[in-house]
Amino acid sequence: MAAFRDHIDKCRVEPGTKVRLKDHDPGWKGGKNAADDKLKKQARELLAEDREALAAAQQLLYADDTWSVLLIFQAMDAAGKDSTIKHVMSGVNPQGCQVYSFQHPSHEELQHDFMWRCARVLPERGRIGIFNRSYYEEVLIVKVHPDLVKAQRIPDADPGKKKFWQGRYEDINNFERHLTRNGMVILKFFLHISKEEQRRRFLERLNDPAKHWKFSPADVAERAYWDEYMRAYEDALTETSTDWAPWYVIPADHKWVTRALVATAVVRAIRGLDLRYPEPTPQLREQIAEARQLLEKEGEA
Repeated sequence: MAAFRDHIDKCRVEPGTKVRLKDHDPGWKGGKNAADDKLKKQARELLAEDREALAAAQQLLYADDTWSVLLIFQAMDAAGKDSTIKHVMSGVNPQGCQVYSFQHPSHEELQHDFMWRCARVLPERGRIGIFNRSYYEEVLIVKVHPDLVKAQRIPDADPGKKKFWQGRYEDINNFERHLTRNGMVILKFFLHISKEEQRRRFLERLNDPAKHWKFSPADVAERAYWDEYMRAYEDALTETSTDWAPWYVIPADHKWVTRALVATAVVRAIRGLDLRYPEPTPQLREQIAEARQLLEKEGEA
């Protein structure tokens, strides 16, 4: 399990470094000399351990009521965002966790700035918020398809100029800096799947009637822009991985690896907050003592 815990540090994008996705192996699985069955067992044991720790950490986060946590997941289609969220967060109390999936912006959302629809559903103190896609779509899919900017009706916007995208990166960094200064922990995960593994998963969906609902013709159409997406991701990861809101490039060809690594990163971040249960006031201590005495007498009667 040490290999997985150590690898999460290698997944983190250090601020100021140029990201090259070819340097990150989407098929990493914990070691070259161990059998897959052994590695899977280790990853699943680690996930189970971290899920239990995450459930306890979430309860403490809620009780402390000082910090909130925002987890952002970005990836190409079929990389496993939904299943990762499901497996990592399965032990967390639903009352302390909220998940939002962002699709193409609605007419109402297009009437606002590009971060508005995400800003309005940020997690409050004591809670964990999860974004399945996010405002980062504005420097990913919109960068690959710049005609989408027209629908936003931004004065003097020119997506053909580098200045336009630098402005968006700057806005995102400032927005996330503002949030962290006000008590929000932000972790961002790019689930890095290979083109071949995506092809295999698409075929699996097409060949299984029970998975046809997951398929959209647009998924295959977007594969034609694979290289453009990789460049857009490299630019976004390079420009927006910061000390206060880091990106993690998570290997996604093996789902059991993805889940274990994400869980490790989340648990480590929450534990680093030094959260504490609130100390009762002197008045509350007296009330607790009185209530205990009253209930004990009832039991003696």
